[in-house]
Amino acid sequence: MKSLHSFLLISLLLIISCSAPDLSNNWRFSDDVYAAVDETFQPIIEEVLDAFRKQHVEADDHVLYVNEDSAFRLLLMDSVRCIVATRKVTDEERKIIASGPDHLGVDQALVATDALALITNAANTDTLISVDDLRDIVSGKITRWEQLRHATRKGELSLVFDASGSSTIRYMRDSLNNGRDLRGNLFAQGSNDSVIAIVKRNPDVIGVIGANWLKQPGQPVITDFSQLDIHVLKVTRDTDENPIGFRPYQYRIATGEYPLIRSVYVINTDPRTDSNVRLFYFYLKGQKGQTIICNSSQLLPYSPVQVKPISVR
Repeated sequence: MKSLHSFLLISLLLIISCSAPDLSNNWRFSDDVYAAVDETFQPIIEEVLDAFRKQHVEADDHVLYVNEDSAFRLLLMDSVRCIVATRKVTDEERKIIASGPDHLGVDQALVATDALALITNAANTDTLISVDDLRDIVSGKITRWEQLRHATRKGELSLVFDASGSSTIRYMRDSLNNGRDLRGNLFAQGSNDSVIAIVKRNPDVIGVIGANWLKQPGQPVITDFSQLDIHVLKVTRDTDENPIGFRPYQYRIATGEYPLIRSVYVINTDPRTDSNVRLFYFYLKGQKGQTIICNSSQLLPYSPVQVKPISVR
């Protein structure tokens, strides 16, 4: 794992150095939107950007889809002034941003609640996993399928995720493993797309992806995961003999019944009142951006959503 992490870190640094905006071209004074987005949210941010471009035709977007650690590094280096991530700026990071030559402030807003989906190969008939079993996987206690409480499959089990430095890794470390380093049969694939690809090839793995990667671009909210060419596991907190599990539907995220959820924030350090960077920040957290998140993603928007019972005759 150490050699893999080192390789990924070097690759990410090369990507950032090649892709970061050129600060010598006065990009801060342009009409363009420079931002870094956690790759987990690429599908929905692309849809939001598409609508934003139509309303602000003068703005060209320069969005980097990177892991969460890289997004924050770009923000702290003042290479971008807007990021989308799953945590807020820390007090120490706020001081670093303020200590720069422009003495920038920080605006940050909650824009959605995201869910991590656990996926398996279509040939795998297991449908349920508990949070406790997932904790034991990321701590190295469980390395085989037969060790899972509700599994029928046998053999070595591997957990695959997007990349070292991602928000997915941070969630598994902080929320599932009490901040300790992850252990066991864990493998980084580089992206959510790559996780899906290996799950389709290998029935022995469980993939961890952002739930929004389960839908195709332009597709509405998924209300039936059974139509996919992979399986989406139900996840349960229960320790009962016959527990009830849930999949990452918007409704289950809203009720809190689906366990693997985290917050999504847009963070802005651009002090210009009329820049497109700032406009994009307000667009994402405003009515239009929230409507797109609600109608075109598995994420739950921050804006209140009404759930009404209906009867079908």
